[in-house]
Amino acid sequence: MFHFSDSKSDFAHGDIRDRRILTPDDLRGTDSRASGRRGFLKQAALGGAMLAGGHWFHNKGAFAEELLQTPAMTEGPFYPDKLPLDTDNDLLIINDSISPAVGIVTYLTGRVLSATGTPVRNAFVEIWQVDNTASYLHSKGRNPSGNDGNFQGYGRFMTDGDGRYFFRTIKPVRYPVGSGFRAPHIHVGISRNGKRIFTTQLLVNGDPDNASDGVLRSVADPLLRETVLVDFKPLPNSKLGELTANFDIVMGRTLEELEDGTIRGGIGRPGR
Repeated sequence: MFHFSDSKSDFAHGDIRDRRILTPDDLRGTDSRASGRRGFLKQAALGGAMLAGGHWFHNKGAFAEELLQTPAMTEGPFYPDKLPLDTDNDLLIINDSISPAVGIVTYLTGRVLSATGTPVRNAFVEIWQVDNTASYLHSKGRNPSGNDGNFQGYGRFMTDGDGRYFFRTIKPVRYPVGSGFRAPHIHVGISRNGKRIFTTQLLVNGDPDNASDGVLRSVADPLLRETVLVDFKPLPNSKLGELTANFDIVMGRTLEELEDGTIRGGIGRPGR
């Protein structure tokens, strides 16, 4: 979970020693500070969206009907078979641990949108991915040589009124599959009113493994493939090599088809 203090943190891990976790105010470049962890979690999506720049139309300023729909992609076999006790949107810190996960820190942000560009609010966005050792949070997805016990491996976040979500995680890494590799990727699932309504993946734009990745190549339309290729950009003024990534998700359904009144449930069952 996000760990915040008005003083420097007591992290003691490599380059993160004495490093206070960034707040949305830090991302905006101001000197004010959040009043506590709850305030920070509520504001996190705003800070992340400001980093991302909000480019969610295929052509900036285009009409809603010009939005490219994000292709649905396989959930894969390694959705957690046992969810962690900590399921918040900070995958680097588990509960109150002072030891962060190993990897390139990445602030992942975006918006969930309908086919017409309307924000999808109150949707649960789930992400899951391998840790720095290429291990999933799944009993059959572990690296035999060991895994990073400090990496949460899974997180979720409810979108706000503008459809925004925010995660702190690590840049994904490749892992072996058969005689080749799966390109670095992050799985994304979206649930609303207790139903899984969309599943996809995001991949690192420019990664050399993309060319041979079977899941990415299964998206036949090259324009649609571009919608899941995400730029991982350096966080301005970061001394730790932190990155930002923006992934806007446009579902091929209208908001009217998604709207179902009050929220009756949370996370939907994975599609198996």
